[in-house]
Amino acid sequence: MNKPIKIIIHHSLTRDSASVSWGAISHYHRAVRGWNDIGYHAGCEDVNGRVECLFGRPWHIQGAHTQGQNHDSLGFCFVGNFDVEEPGVKRMVEAVVRVLAPWCLQFGIDPDNIRGHNEFSSKTCPGTMFPMDLLREMVRTELEDLK
Repeated sequence: MNKPIKIIIHHSLTRDSASVSWGAISHYHRAVRGWNDIGYHAGCEDVNGRVECLFGRPWHIQGAHTQGQNHDSLGFCFVGNFDVEEPGVKRMVEAVVRVLAPWCLQFGIDPDNIRGHNEFSSKTCPGTMFPMDLLREMVRTELEDLK
């Protein structure tokens, strides 16, 4: 994989549940899609009011999350369907900033290059109700605190 120059945000388009869904997503990517690993580099979900960030592929291995963009991007997936609901997403964004800001710092990625999957496809991913501007702003603020 080339050096990442952007982070692409996704949603699983599934209803978040009271149990961890990351293993089910990984199983789907491996068993159904035939990939050698989960397509994302990391993700998060709200499990019973507790946000958990979960690792996927190692950052130096190309993901399988956005056709035509995987060679120079990191993929991050929020578990949930943010086309139909927003509950808990702000709490999730607050936790995810602690993953994305270090990625930005490590690879020199500007928060403006945190992009939605919908910018590269006809999908609504990461959802019409996903607060992309809030995510970028919170990462920008965290980066200032890290410097």
